[in-house]
Amino acid sequence: MFGLMQDHPLLISSLMEHAARHHGDTELVSRTIEGPIHRTDFRATHARSKRLANALERLGVGQGDRIATLAWNTYRHLEIYIAVAGIGAVCHTVNPRLFRDQIVYIINHAADRFVFFDLTFAPLVESLRGDCPGVKGWIALTEGAAPAGCLCYEDLLAAASERFDWPQFDERTAAALCYTSGTTGNPKGVLYSHRSTVLHTYAGGLADALAISARDVALPVVPMFHVNAWGIPYMCLMTGAKLVMPGAALDGKSLCALFDSEKVTFSAGVPTVWMGALQYLRESNRGFTSLKRVLIGGSACPPALMHALEEEHGIEVLHGWGMTEMSPVGTVSQIKGRHAALDGTDRRAVKCRQGRAIFGVDFKIVDGAGTELPWDGTTFGDLLVKGPWIASAYFNEPGSPLSHGWFPTGDVVTIDGDGYIKITDRSKDVIKSGGEWISSIDLENIAVAHPAVAEAAVIGVKHPKWDERPLLIVQKRPDADLTREDMLGFYAGKVAKWWVPDDVVFVDTLPHTATGKLLKTALRREFGDYRLPGS
Repeated sequence: MFGLMQDHPLLISSLMEHAARHHGDTELVSRTIEGPIHRTDFRATHARSKRLANALERLGVGQGDRIATLAWNTYRHLEIYIAVAGIGAVCHTVNPRLFRDQIVYIINHAADRFVFFDLTFAPLVESLRGDCPGVKGWIALTEGAAPAGCLCYEDLLAAASERFDWPQFDERTAAALCYTSGTTGNPKGVLYSHRSTVLHTYAGGLADALAISARDVALPVVPMFHVNAWGIPYMCLMTGAKLVMPGAALDGKSLCALFDSEKVTFSAGVPTVWMGALQYLRESNRGFTSLKRVLIGGSACPPALMHALEEEHGIEVLHGWGMTEMSPVGTVSQIKGRHAALDGTDRRAVKCRQGRAIFGVDFKIVDGAGTELPWDGTTFGDLLVKGPWIASAYFNEPGSPLSHGWFPTGDVVTIDGDGYIKITDRSKDVIKSGGEWISSIDLENIAVAHPAVAEAAVIGVKHPKWDERPLLIVQKRPDADLTREDMLGFYAGKVAKWWVPDDVVFVDTLPHTATGKLLKTALRREFGDYRLPGS
């Protein structure tokens, strides 16, 4: 027997329809590539999305066609999100920070038919066009003159009607495509469905997740080409939260100006974003005026960063974890009820873990033989996940990454009795010294707490007795005075003596991936043969 409920497919177009109908006058504010602040609302955004849908169909775009973007967080990019998915095509957000050859590979592998691009990327597009023969047209996101041989976005919309009925189709239809920015091999495509996206949107907005509501003003610093800005634009449409788009200006001064002028209450970004914002505020002797909560993800949040945001500025830090393959939200480190009385260091120790699973995500840890391990907060294991918005395969790749229905994340974690996971390392980054594991993340977090350290990375290097030992690589703050002995002494009493790095190397800059994570493969290539003292 089935229930007697109406059956409506979960479609991305329904998020926009809901926002326009029930939160139509909610603002959508963008810092544009052309310069001035652009103001609109959800009702007008819906109308323009329908114009774009008509324009796409007139260009011959049909269901299943991949349509790429090389674009920042702006109102136009949101219109593309809605219109492309809304007609049953696939919105493929390309990360412009990747190497050019990787972008060529991604566009060709996805078989993109059209590419929308901000004028910032016009030189990049000019270099790509000859190597992407499958692309039928390049569309500049501008109201002015488009580069030679390209179409103008605003001209397309001006020639199209805003009368359009969103088609209804199977909610399992593909809606969006994001490629992982893997540090080895070619990037892999993760293909999201309408169903997975809407379910992820529901779960991400829950009170114990990102807790976005119509009372919020949300500014996603995380780019829309990085796992769909972690789903935040969709959550704002679902809840009616005011949405502020920062465009290309992601430096501390520009972001803080937008936080203040638009009275932003919630934001999200990787740790380096918040380090830049804090540095600007300290130098200008200012503080946040409206910001209440920030989500930090992409890589582990250093405790020193969390302490500065919470203690200096009264900002609630939500520590999150997920992956491109997970849409991406998997856990958020909200305080469980019985921890409510904790304060200070104890409370922060809980929140510095990556958090508990939100509904829709399940996980377990296993050893090398696949045996499930206990949740005792001390046993390390490989993290496996499953759920309705977690990838079952990669786009246009043979085989499935699943292991008996579970997706192997590549993370090494502990899980405590309350279900909080703590990422110890990536499986490829964990340091195995004398048969025991050392967490490079823990050592990095301690290092960046030193006032003279701007950023730090830890890798394992060969040792004749212990197999591997940790090497600390440090980027000092400008004009900082820091010696090897000072840095190693900073670990005293914070970790077991055998965890302390064997040596310190000072560098001018540290390499990063296209999504802002430390690029340890490059560091291992450069320092893999480093000779440690006494080895």
